[in-house]
Amino acid sequence: IFIFQEAEMNEELSVFVDESGDIGERSRYYLITLVFHEQENDISPYIEIYLIDLGDKGLPDIPMRAGPLLTKHESYEELSIETRKSYLSSFRIFASHLPFSYMTLAYKKSEFQDDANKLLDRMKRDLINGLFDNIAYLQKFDEVKVYYDNGQAIVTKALHDAIEYVLAKDAIVYKNADPADYRLLQLADFLCTIELTALKYQTKDQRPTDTKFFGEWGSFKKNYLNKFRRKRLN
Repeated sequence: IFIFQEAEMNEELSVFVDESGDIGERSRYYLITLVFHEQENDISPYIEIYLIDLGDKGLPDIPMRAGPLLTKHESYEELSIETRKSYLSSFRIFASHLPFSYMTLAYKKSEFQDDANKLLDRMKRDLINGLFDNIAYLQKFDEVKVYYDNGQAIVTKALHDAIEYVLAKDAIVYKNADPADYRLLQLADFLCTIELTALKYQTKDQRPTDTKFFGEWGSFKKNYLNKFRRKRLN
């Protein structure tokens, strides 16, 4: 287990976590995204610009949920496709300017035969490897706060096991967080959708909804995927 050194510490690293998919039969893929944000980098100016942009478009501030936005569910149920495209565009611009890095793990569920324990073991191993690959970066911080809504037990278990294996336990704080209250949790949700959409294009599994919002593969890759993949951790 890695133990933090005392010298040259930064104050705090926040990790915002979201997942896409479920353990049952409804989804073909399961993804987990971790957004890393150094607390010394203030994001309030970016939020202010985002809110001004929404106001200029006559749009209320609906917390971003990219999946429901695409499928016209939840808070987006009564909104036209043009309005939902406006929300997506505004959030894309907002997100592209934020100071963060991220990591996404993606799994094809058929490879695990719907066995949650096999998926948990693989996810935990991949998280451990990803964190160790970036240990030099992580050791700069004397506190790591992990924000997740505890929506799925498999993610909560994998997070706790992996992070506590890699980092000193007394350096970790867990926060049960509502995505509506944290823009960076909304960002993790958004990035899960972008990475899931990339998988669907690459496997020729895209839906008409995907092309309505993102265009063909070339357009999606230029306007979304490439812009955010530059921010991947390591």
